[in-house]
Amino acid sequence: MSGGGGDESSAIAPEELARHYSRFRVSERVLLTGHSHQAWPDVAFAAQQQAWLDAAEMVDDKWGRAFEVADEVRAGYRRLLDDPDGHIALGQNTHELLIRFLSALPLRERPRLVTTDGEFYTIRRQLDRLEEEGIEVVRVGGQGDTGGVQSTGARGDSMAERVIRAVDDRTAAVLVSSVLFRDARIVGGLDDIAAACARVGAELLVDAYHSLNAVPFSVVEMGLGNAFVMGGGYKYCQLGEGNCFLRFPRDCGLRPVLTGWFAEFGALAGAGGDEDAGDDKGARRHVMYGKGDVRFAGSTYDPVSHYRAAAVFRFFHEQGLTVDRLRDASLAQIRRLAAGVDALDLDPRVLSRDRAVRLSQRGGFLTMETPVAGEICCNVRGHGVYADYRGRVLRLGPAPYVTGEQLDEAVAVLGEVVGGGGQTISSPG
Repeated sequence: MSGGGGDESSAIAPEELARHYSRFRVSERVLLTGHSHQAWPDVAFAAQQQAWLDAAEMVDDKWGRAFEVADEVRAGYRRLLDDPDGHIALGQNTHELLIRFLSALPLRERPRLVTTDGEFYTIRRQLDRLEEEGIEVVRVGGQGDTGGVQSTGARGDSMAERVIRAVDDRTAAVLVSSVLFRDARIVGGLDDIAAACARVGAELLVDAYHSLNAVPFSVVEMGLGNAFVMGGGYKYCQLGEGNCFLRFPRDCGLRPVLTGWFAEFGALAGAGGDEDAGDDKGARRHVMYGKGDVRFAGSTYDPVSHYRAAAVFRFFHEQGLTVDRLRDASLAQIRRLAAGVDALDLDPRVLSRDRAVRLSQRGGFLTMETPVAGEICCNVRGHGVYADYRGRVLRLGPAPYVTGEQLDEAVAVLGEVVGGGGQTISSPG
C-alpha cells in the first residue's frame, strides 16, 4: 500500500482521459465535485442499455446473469480493499448495510457504541436516534486533531488514541471513518483501534467511502482482517448510485435482525426449507443464514447499477487507473489548487485554508473555511465551476479527467467571486 510518489511515466493525462466522458461534458465545465459525484465514463451508458436488453431477452431468467455481474462488482471492491479473504455484501446504499450491521450487535448485553464527531450523516443520524432509545453513544472529538497516528488533538493525542480509551467491555462496536468527510483528514491508527476492539470483544466498522479509489487502503496491511468495512462507488469510483458494500470477516457468525430473503440462499440446501425448522408443537424456529457473501444480504434489487459498476471497473483496469496512480494525480491536482488559492492572498476573514494538516495527510479534496461557503459555491457555479460545501467548509474535489488549465480557471473564478477582482463578496464587518 503506497501513498503516492510515482514517476512521470505513470502520470495520468487528463486531456486523453476526458474523451471517455463525453456525455458528462467534462471538457466544457470544471467539475470539482469529484469527492461527491465523479462523472461516469461513456461505457457506463452502454452498460445500462445492456441491462435493459438482457431483461428483455431473458425476462425472469435475467437473475443468473445479474448475479454474475454482482460477483464482478464484489471482485472490484476486493481489489480496491486489498482483501482476498473477506466477504462482500452489496447494497443500494450504505444506510441499509449499516442498519443490518447494527441489528446484528448484542446491544442488550453491550449497550454502548463508540464513534467520532466527524462521521458522515449516515452514521451520525442513526446513532443519534438509537441514543434516544437508550443506547449509550460515546462520541470522540476530532477537533484539533491533525490526522495520522502521530498527530495531536485537543488533549495532546491522536483521534485513534481517544477512541481506544473510550472502548470498554460494554462496547458492542466502534464506528469510525478512514478519511473524514468534512475536511479530508486521513485517520491513522485504525490497526490500533482494531486491536483494542479485539481485546474486549467489540466489533469495528470502518467507513472507507472517502478512501476508496482515492487513498490506498489495504485490509491486510492495516490489520483489519477482523473488521467490517463499509463504502460505495458513488464518489471516486465513478460507479454511480446503487453500488455500496459491506465487507465482513470470513468467520463472521453475527445474525442480523434486519435481514432479507436473499440471506437464506443455500442455508438449508438439501435439508428442507424454513417450514421444517420448527417441530409440530410450534417450537420457535431458528432463522438460518446462507454461507459466504449472503449473510448480510437484502432482497430483490435493481441490477442495473451493477451492470454500470462492472463496466466502469473494467474501464479503470483497461486505462491502468490504479489506486496509486489516482492518488498521485489527485495529490498533484490538490497541491496545484492549494498553491493557487494561497497566491490569491484573500482576506482570511472571508476564506482561509487550513495549513495545520499537510496535504499528503488528507484525502481526495481541498477544504477552505468560510462563513459564506454556500454563497461562494452558488456564485462559482454561475461561472461554470462546480464545487460543494458542508456548513462553513468549501470543498474542491478534482478528478482524473480535470486538466491543469481547468484547475487554474477554477482558482481565478474563486478569486473573482470572493473579491480579489470584483468585490463580489466583501469582507464581513
